[in-house]
Amino acid sequence: MDVVVIGAGQAGLSAAYFLDRMNLEHVVLDADDGPGGAWRHRWPTLRMATVHGIHDLPGTPFDPPDPAAPANEVLPAYFADFERRNGIHVRRPVHVHAVRDAHGALDVETDHGTWRTRALVNATGTWTRPFWPRYPGQELFRGRQLHSSQYTGPEEFAGEHVVVVGGGTSAVQQLLEIARFGTTTWVTRREPEFRDEPFTPEAGRAAVALVEDRVKAGLPPRSVVSVTGLSLTPAVREALRDGTLAREPVFERITEDGVVWPDGRTGRADVILWATGFRPAVDHLAPLGLRGPGGGVRLDGTRVVADPRVHLVGYGPSASTIGATRAGRAAAKEIRDLLTRELVA
Repeated sequence: MDVVVIGAGQAGLSAAYFLDRMNLEHVVLDADDGPGGAWRHRWPTLRMATVHGIHDLPGTPFDPPDPAAPANEVLPAYFADFERRNGIHVRRPVHVHAVRDAHGALDVETDHGTWRTRALVNATGTWTRPFWPRYPGQELFRGRQLHSSQYTGPEEFAGEHVVVVGGGTSAVQQLLEIARFGTTTWVTRREPEFRDEPFTPEAGRAAVALVEDRVKAGLPPRSVVSVTGLSLTPAVREALRDGTLAREPVFERITEDGVVWPDGRTGRADVILWATGFRPAVDHLAPLGLRGPGGGVRLDGTRVVADPRVHLVGYGPSASTIGATRAGRAAAKEIRDLLTRELVA
């Protein structure tokens, strides 16, 4: 095999599209049982009206859908249509356990056997690696704790007080939904930054460039939203005015029935919702020893500096729809050039 692509989200499908057009033999492996990547797991009350702008997959424009349509239906349908139109056959569900060096090639070990390949595009994203922070007393809490990835809708929190921890878009969207059924406290590590101006393609590229600087230095990537700020939608403006989005700093510890701040103030909690983001799902690459002293995988574009056979897409700057399609194209082109040089040599 010339190339194995792991993951069939936007970045992985983009890479497969361009690999096909470059006549490189490849296979796409995906752990899910259907198209859509992480979108198929979004909570059912997330509507297209509140989804960040979706960048087109290559050659397949994304027609604006009904704003009230569920994102976890619209985007998987779009991905499925892209796979059909372009003849991209994704093998699923296939779970990759490890990638190992095999005397100049790479062995991709899965629950469906091993693929040997000359190059690898890793497009596994972050959805399967939710980040749970640790605080003193957390194990004593008698209420419910869940991560934002486990959130299924606001009705189950009726009459409860929910402490929402996190300063990202998911935290804000889920808090606003929950506040219609229960009461909330919003907790963030840093003072939230809100963006009033439209999120133009130019602004998106500038944000991606800031995240790219970190992965070039071999540091763990930050999310794109961490440098773009939160969008001031009409719903967010209203929530800021009426105090729903009054932000508290991070608490010091957790008790049986709530949280305690460093100044001694206490707050009741029936539920703690950890909207604390995700980490890159790259543990299966550990046998290759790609992480550097900075704690991240150092990249030059999408190429891993420590092993040019490996490209990470949907990682760091290409973890958003803004960068995913371009990253797939860039990875395919670099791999084609690498394999061509090998043939010439």
